[in-house]
Formats: sequence, structure tokens, C-alpha cells
Amino acid sequence: MSVNPEIQGRTLPPTEPYLVGREKVREFSRAVFATNPINLEVAAARAAGHADVVAPPTFAVVVQERTLQQLLAEPDAGIDFSRVVHGNQRFTYTRPIVAGDELTAQLTVSSVKTLGAHAMVTADTVVTDAEGRHVVTAISTLVVRGDE
Repeated sequence: MSVNPEIQGRTLPPTEPYLVGREKVREFSRAVFATNPINLEVAAARAAGHADVVAPPTFAVVVQERTLQQLLAEPDAGIDFSRVVHGNQRFTYTRPIVAGDELTAQLTVSSVKTLGAHAMVTADTVVTDAEGRHVVTAISTLVVRGDE
């Protein structure tokens, strides 16, 4: 089955809120070798004007991943995960993610392009805080390999 081009423009339901934990931020920071004290130490983050430790910019993928799972589960999308390669990732922040944030994400398929037997699916995930304010938009492009 090939990717259904009609999923372009589709917006999926918002995810359940994700509570950003301090230890999750620290674990993620260590995993990506983020050594800035604001990523690890509450005192350093507060001295820099943040409420708690600050997540590295790529932490948004943790929240976005839930929306990508929704997309992959769409019965008519035609996306076979075993044939997916992650092609591109970008982030546009309004403010950093900090421990204590309660974040909700919502994905919209912004583009579906067919390239021979392959397809590229671009999805924009808008992440908002508990007050509904924008925090980050995570944009992923998935390359779905076709039959050879």
C-alpha cells in the first residue's frame, strides 16, 4: 500500500497532556550531551530566569512522538512504519520547554509528495502549554520507501 495523498491537510486530535518531569529533562540532557547548567541544575535555570530546568531544544520530539504514533495508526494513511526513514526535523520555539510544563500536541499533515515509488510526508506538530499558549512547532519529514 502506498501513502494516501488525501491525508494532506488532515489534523489529528490533540494528545493527552504530557507533564514534563525534571528528571526526564536531566536524562534527556545527558543523553544528548547538553552540558549547559540550565539543563541540569534548578538553581542555574532559575538564575537565568526560568521556573525550572530547561529542556534542550530537541526534547520536543518526546512530546511530538505521540502525534506521530497517531499518524502511523491512521488506517487509511498507508504509512508502513517498517519502511519509514526519518528525513528531516525542525523546531520553531516561542519559549523553551521547562520542567513542570504540561504540554499538549496536535499534528497536521502539511505535505505529501510522491517521488517515484517513494513518498515524503511532512507533519507539523503544534505544542501548547496548559493555558493553550504556543511553545513549539515541531516539523518532521518522514520518507516512506516504496516497493522496489
